[in-house]
Amino acid sequence: MVRPRRAAATALIGSGATITGFYGFLIGEAMLARRAIGTTDERPPSPDGVYGDDLPGRPIRLLVIGDSAAVGYGMTRADATPPAMLGIGLAHVMDAPVEVRSRAVVGAQTSELMQQIAEVDGWDPHVAVIVIGTNDVTHQVPPGTSARQLGDVVRHLVEADCEVVVGTTPDLGSVRPIMQPLRSVAQRWSRNLARKQTMAVVGAGGRAVSLGDLLGNLFTENRDIMFGLDRFHPSETGYANMVSVLVPAVAASLREKARTLAYAGPVSSERPRDLMSVRDAAAEAAENAGTQVVQDAGQGGRWATVLRRRRAG
Repeated sequence: MVRPRRAAATALIGSGATITGFYGFLIGEAMLARRAIGTTDERPPSPDGVYGDDLPGRPIRLLVIGDSAAVGYGMTRADATPPAMLGIGLAHVMDAPVEVRSRAVVGAQTSELMQQIAEVDGWDPHVAVIVIGTNDVTHQVPPGTSARQLGDVVRHLVEADCEVVVGTTPDLGSVRPIMQPLRSVAQRWSRNLARKQTMAVVGAGGRAVSLGDLLGNLFTENRDIMFGLDRFHPSETGYANMVSVLVPAVAASLREKARTLAYAGPVSSERPRDLMSVRDAAAEAAENAGTQVVQDAGQGGRWATVLRRRRAG
């Protein structure tokens, strides 16, 4: 007769071996995925410059930092990159010249953002756009660690009187070079990281925008249009789709700051919005792409305003 303790120990050892073997398998799959996707230090033509220089408004300085999604990996024209699209779109919305400086790096992780900021020391941007997180997922950086690092970056910028908009980690569940079961794991990890990023960003005084399934259903249903040649990074159309939800958030952030400086009291908005805890707001944003989450200034930092993206039709 097998003793209960020995049976339990045997079962525990067997479970541990199974978990270890599965984790090893996932690491192997991650290595194969990175090899299939490929990386390069090659950058698109620099998007740095002034957009809308003939417009009458007060010039806006925009800093773009992050990973390959912020760089515009795979693009061969400067005006096809997210930093340029942001500059063009923001200039049009704000009716003002926008000076763009991009210091995003292909393959960057959250831990490298401070170094990117240091490269524009003394320039003093009015607003920064950050797109980061995918490489933290593929390199198995603990979500809590990644989120804390992002919060520190946002806080650093906010303390320097810079508005911050963060595009949280996209849903990696639809990326074909990542095979199953790793794709399902990557989907859970990316959604978990996006929730933690949202909480960290809002807590530090920034504005979070859920990129969520912008690499999900829309990309899956229009794969030939939305994905680039490597089937991992977006195409020009895919990048434009991402920028389309970031520009309104950047404009709202700048306008809200201008109103706050001009008037006392709460800022009103005609956009659909809800007030909820930061944790609940982060969970909702992770499930609904294009959702903006911003800290409610009058609620002691524990509550956030949720601005939902209007759907066509």
